[in-house]
Amino acid sequence: MPASLAEIRVLAVDIFGTTVDWRTGVAEQVAAIAARTNLEVSPGRFTDEWRDRYLPALDAISSGAQPWRNLDALHREALDDLLDAYGVGDDFDEAARQELVLAWHHLAPWPDAVDGLSRLRRRYTVSALSNGGVALLTSLIKGADLPFDCLLSAEMLRCYKPQEQAYRAAADLLTVRPRQILMVAAHGWDIDGARRAGLRTAFLERPQEKGPDRTADRAADTVCDIAVSSLTELADILGC
Repeated sequence: MPASLAEIRVLAVDIFGTTVDWRTGVAEQVAAIAARTNLEVSPGRFTDEWRDRYLPALDAISSGAQPWRNLDALHREALDDLLDAYGVGDDFDEAARQELVLAWHHLAPWPDAVDGLSRLRRRYTVSALSNGGVALLTSLIKGADLPFDCLLSAEMLRCYKPQEQAYRAAADLLTVRPRQILMVAAHGWDIDGARRAGLRTAFLERPQEKGPDRTADRAADTVCDIAVSSLTELADILGC
């Protein structure tokens, strides 16, 4: 184990892209709903454009330009905007819109996730730390059978990652010092935010996280304490 990680007591693990495969799962559900509603779109492109609205929405809230809303509300606003951009807003009914928003509640874990988390729990407290809302994360974790000890949601913390206070609030709630938390994430912006807040960081590379047509974030492009390619590899390194 790297000496810098010797005092780690808690692993805070991101969810979307790090633990579950959001892009495949959402695109599949977009395809199913599009076929049923005669919506002529590329499911993958539609999903990518939907996700593209995510970080700008967080920035608007974090800057104070927009009031607080949970992730379901942000997903719904982005979906409405995207359907209007496609010129199909009047043809896509309320039930289909609600079903699409709930697509983010039902996503498959990456193949290494359940085993890796189970092993890590033998030595550490393992918490989800996500921008998802409480209901969303509860559905995801239950549906994917993810063995977390607890979940910490932006909805509970009242701030979104990568704001530093989100990570510090997690440390406060778990009664540990920031440097005793290892933030595990597949996104450079999440790793950067955690590092600024004083957490240790593990970059988990997910080459397929953004689908076949986009380049996923890479450990080489950010600063982290450790880089791994799976949660099981992280368990190996940490002696779990």
